[in-house]
Amino acid sequence: MYDRSVGDSRTTEEATRTVLDRRLEKSRLALLWRYARPRARVLIGALVLGLFVSALNLANPLVTKWVLDSLAGGGTLVTPVLLLVGLLVIGAAVSWWQWTILGALAEHIVYDVRDGMIRRFLRAKVFPLLRRSPGELVTRVTSDSLLLREATSSSIIGLVNGAIMLVGTIVLMAVLDLPLVAATLTAVLIVVIIFVALMPAIATAQEKAQDSLGALGGALEGTLRAIKTVKAAGAEQRQLDVLLRHAAESRRQSIRAVRREALVWTVAWSGVQGAIIVILGFGAWRVSTGDLPVSTLIAFLLYAFGLIGPIMELSTHLTAMQAGLAAAGRIRELEALEIEPADPALATSAPGNPDGYLWTAERPPAIELRGVTARYGPDTEPAVRQLDMVIPARGHVAIVGPSGAGKTTVLALILRFLEPEQGELLLDGVPYDRLGSARVREHLAYVEQETPVVPGTIGENITFSNPDASREQIDAVLEQIRLDGLVDGLPLGLDTPLSDSSISGGQRQRIALARALLADPRVLLLDEATAQVDGITEAAIHAAVREHAQRAAVITIAHRLSTVLDADEILVMKDARVVARGSHDELLERSTLYRELIEALHIQTQTPVPAV
Repeated sequence: MYDRSVGDSRTTEEATRTVLDRRLEKSRLALLWRYARPRARVLIGALVLGLFVSALNLANPLVTKWVLDSLAGGGTLVTPVLLLVGLLVIGAAVSWWQWTILGALAEHIVYDVRDGMIRRFLRAKVFPLLRRSPGELVTRVTSDSLLLREATSSSIIGLVNGAIMLVGTIVLMAVLDLPLVAATLTAVLIVVIIFVALMPAIATAQEKAQDSLGALGGALEGTLRAIKTVKAAGAEQRQLDVLLRHAAESRRQSIRAVRREALVWTVAWSGVQGAIIVILGFGAWRVSTGDLPVSTLIAFLLYAFGLIGPIMELSTHLTAMQAGLAAAGRIRELEALEIEPADPALATSAPGNPDGYLWTAERPPAIELRGVTARYGPDTEPAVRQLDMVIPARGHVAIVGPSGAGKTTVLALILRFLEPEQGELLLDGVPYDRLGSARVREHLAYVEQETPVVPGTIGENITFSNPDASREQIDAVLEQIRLDGLVDGLPLGLDTPLSDSSISGGQRQRIALARALLADPRVLLLDEATAQVDGITEAAIHAAVREHAQRAAVITIAHRLSTVLDADEILVMKDARVVARGSHDELLERSTLYRELIEALHIQTQTPVPAV
């Protein structure tokens, strides 16, 4: 038995889906207009030029009729022929001008689109951005922006020109012969109806094709980034299969889009050809009955052949517009990325460095966390709970604990990569809420455990946090962490281009640490910055860190025993809280968890653990 409630539910769902689709379409059109609006005058100028060219094209068949009538009546052919030549030359010049303007306009729009996306990437909150594949984001900047370019420049002009040419051609055909134009309109109307029916399917196919291309880009980028791991695991064939599945899906979706576009082109071409056959047969019959002059039939046929241009132009630009709308939908998704809050007006009262890092004991703590609870998502467990932590103005604080204890989260909170849902953080006694992210980070330097390199040279990487550093300052830091020998041994020295594969992991860590030390930060954050260096270099790095800790704060996430022993204070974390704090010797006496961690470190380093 039919359940009416099920039918009503489906109807409601379909109606809701239709409303959402319309809203989505409007938002995409709004995005297209947003990028086209700043250059509306240029767009209108190109449109006027296009209309002028269309008018010249519409005049050609009438001038051709004039030539034929002059030939039949024995009149001169000089004037109409010269007029045809003049129309050709002027039309070519204006067309060149229009397409030059449109080409420049399109490139400006591509730049604006890419500018907007890149700005959003760099201003976005870190963790929402990291949830997306870098390859997919790159695809949106490179590929989707090109599709949007066509939709916001040449497609708009082409659609308007094509529509006016279509209407103008039909009007002039009506002036020549009403019965013939009625037959033509019937064929054109059929084509338009099929067009309207096919357009949504083209947009859907284009969007799926672009999504699959983005997935391929993301998978390929990740594979190339981990190519050493892939080869070491002998997983080339498995990874190849994964990538080829993505490539095959991209091909499948692209072929679907091509088939739909081909169907539109076929319908358009067949419709025009059918109209011409009808005109030729019906017109020839009218000529045979004496109701239509031969010159009028020829002019009418020229207009009919002229219909091919605007109809094909409409087909091309409607297809490009659908691809642009699909790209606009993907670009619109990026606007959902959360942006870091702007610096508040009170940021001017942020802490400074009045005494050149020679802080006294009376100065407030460099960093303080008071009752901080934070999580990475609304449906996730807190990464830290009611966390209290005080980082003195000077000295070295190490944070240890098992995986998942919340150590990295502490650094993320200090760097404002993650905002607390409860509690507050203070920098030099000033609450973070009164400071902008940029103002906070002016006083921090961060060395990641993975230590990625920034595109550029070794010198650009080292001075990344302090571009105005002198050569003397750079040389001092390089010597301090034993990086001077590497740089001096390179033919181009500091100007040597840098990539992940051109240096070892230990060299990469030293470059990252040099970058941080050169910034001379108020607080130096180290996520196990000596994990990949040799013992001699590690000793030099520890000396540099100790020197910095005498006049500033150093916070280290520690996984190695030597780092723990160097620290002035050690914080032990477990289950998102600090469960013990003190010196190495104090914690060995009081903390069972710390002793277990040290025993694990002892196995790795072969360093004897004091008896308890």
